[in-house]
Amino acid sequence: MLRALILCLLLPVTVQAGAIRLKDLVEFDGVRGNDLVGYGLVVGLNGTGDGLRNSPFTEELMQNILERLGVNVNGEQLRPKNVASVIVTASLPPFSRVGGQIDTTVSAIGDADSLLGGTLIMTPLNAADGQIYAVAQGTVLAGGVVAEGEAASVTQGVPTSGVIPSGARVEREIEFDLSSLTTMRLALREPDFTTAGRIERAINSEFGRSVAAMRDSGTIDLDITATRAASTAHAIGRIENILVEPQLKARVVVDQRSGTIVMGDDVRLSRVAVSQGNLTLRIEETPAVSQPNPFASGRTVVVPRTGASIDDEEGVSLAEVPESTSLAEVVAGLNALGVSPRDMIDILKSLKAAGALHAEFVVR
Repeated sequence: MLRALILCLLLPVTVQAGAIRLKDLVEFDGVRGNDLVGYGLVVGLNGTGDGLRNSPFTEELMQNILERLGVNVNGEQLRPKNVASVIVTASLPPFSRVGGQIDTTVSAIGDADSLLGGTLIMTPLNAADGQIYAVAQGTVLAGGVVAEGEAASVTQGVPTSGVIPSGARVEREIEFDLSSLTTMRLALREPDFTTAGRIERAINSEFGRSVAAMRDSGTIDLDITATRAASTAHAIGRIENILVEPQLKARVVVDQRSGTIVMGDDVRLSRVAVSQGNLTLRIEETPAVSQPNPFASGRTVVVPRTGASIDDEEGVSLAEVPESTSLAEVVAGLNALGVSPRDMIDILKSLKAAGALHAEFVVR
């Protein structure tokens, strides 16, 4: 008996290859964040704020804030360079409670050059219903650097946008009673019938009875009552860590700006021949000056001379790309062409047009 127990402890635990937690595959209906937005003022800038002639709304906002603080500025012409109007955005996480803190993003909307070193004055944040759910205030951490001298300046990053970690305090809660739900929908982030069916079977297997039903490729209905859990939260906590292997679409994503190519594991190629040649066009301007002899009549003129040529690379032949049944074979076949990443993007486009690339082709 002891020997059998030791063997059981030494046996490795088998985990399904490519299995992903359910919480990383679906969104739970009602468990979501809410976007907040506000309009505020950043002060304390080192002469990099809004030009009030170009941004009159900044002056108006500053006057309103000073008047609320008991400072009479009626009839005064304010021309400071250390203030800037900003839009403040944040996301209120689900089940946030009064007094909790959330991160905020601050972005200039005037002609301010930088928000470095600025402080956001108390700014209410509203949701889509017009109600105030949080109030933001704090020092802005801008994401750029500005260096300048008498005749030149250099900017790295975006100094007109920044963040305030934990910069907003929750003042109102979202009314959502999770415990009152008797059913819940699970929305797949990547809709797929096969994945939805696997999730349905995995949940029913976890509870030993039918509690989940696939409605379509992107939705699964969960019967909270049939789970016999103590509450809706207990039911979600039990299923969110279930491992499911998703069935992803074959997809090739390319970024033409950076030359990045990303391929999924299910990408396949049919047998095809590829020829890729280089055509070079050269135009050279070598103007000549025609000058008359001394004491001769005439004038100096410039005679244009243009040389144009077209070079077509010789010896370019067809290269065969074999049929591929795995991602490693696809990569090996394409690498055998010996072209640059940007040329590879053009080849992939042509392969898709020829019907030899069996995957969704996404260009960004």
